[in-house]
Amino acid sequence: MDTKPGELLQHWNDTVGGQLTSDSYQVRLPIEAAAKVEALAEMFPKTTTEHLLGDLIASALYELEESMPYVKGDKVIAHDEMGDEIYEDKGPTREFLALSAQKLKELKAR
Repeated sequence: MDTKPGELLQHWNDTVGGQLTSDSYQVRLPIEAAAKVEALAEMFPKTTTEHLLGDLIASALYELEESMPYVKGDKVIAHDEMGDEIYEDKGPTREFLALSAQKLKELKAR
């Protein structure tokens, strides 16, 4: 799910769904965060608290990925339409995406 935080309210009004992992994760929330989750659950009775938390985490991960800095590497990996060189990204994005793809493959294989 690649839903931005600002799009979640509409998403919760419209539908409940999506592919879920068979794994479950137990977390203890700060009391203020728990109060906000419970408020959302009351505001959107068509969905479950578990679904709300899953969407919030997915949205936060999307934003985290989008905010990862580009760190210019030494290797030219392509050229843009103007002929300018595009350098590899030596920042955390490449590793995060590779590990995410690996973990997704592992989760789907379970």
